[in-house]
Formats: sequence, structure tokens, C-alpha cells
Amino acid sequence: MKVLIIIILSLVMGTGTTRISSIDQGSTWIHLYNESGQKYKTLSVSSVGEIVGYSSTFFISRTNHWYHLWDADGKKYKTLSISSTGEIISVSGDTFTSRTTHWIYTWDRYGKKINTRAAR
Repeated sequence: MKVLIIIILSLVMGTGTTRISSIDQGSTWIHLYNESGQKYKTLSVSSVGEIVGYSSTFFISRTNHWYHLWDADGKKYKTLSISSTGEIISVSGDTFTSRTTHWIYTWDRYGKKINTRAAR
């Protein structure tokens, strides 16, 4: 019974999943580092764009008029229009925040808007 509980907890907690500790963007390459400080993924700046923010589970890049959401393994899973999203002002945990002239939006890491409030 204890073994079954440990297995279930391991699956729920996501044991073995890659987590981003830091991202280093050069002029040509973007390097992702894990919690041990080891480089585990290298991506081309020309395909990813400029990194605008990251957390341990995802990161956001910008190319022209688009924001792209990427998972910790370096796979793009969502694209959002900058005109509808606004400027990204922070990324934290499993959410990010953006701002337009009149509004501040909170989004989940999958690109779903979860809150809107007036900007001051």
C-alpha cells in the first residue's frame, strides 16, 4: 500500500520533469539550464525570438507582432498576438501579467486569460 501511495504522489508531483533554473540568450543561441545548473537545451534565436520572461515551467518569447509560449523542454505550444495581449510585464510561477493602456491582464501558463483589472 505504501508503494502505491509513493508511486501516485510521484506522478502527481511530476518527478523527473525538467524545470528551468535560468535562460541565457546570446546573439545566436538560447541555452536553458536546469536546477542543477546544467545546460540541457539549446535553441536558435532565429527560431525562438527574444526571451521576454520565464519561470521554472515555461518561458515566453517575442517575434515581430507575436508572443510565443514554450514549455520547459523547449517546445512551442501557444502563440498570442501582441495587439490583443499587450506588453508582458512579469512572469511568475504558472502565470504571466500583461498591460495595455487601460488594462492589466493575468494569464495562466497556457495562454488563457484568468483576470482583468483596470490599469492606474
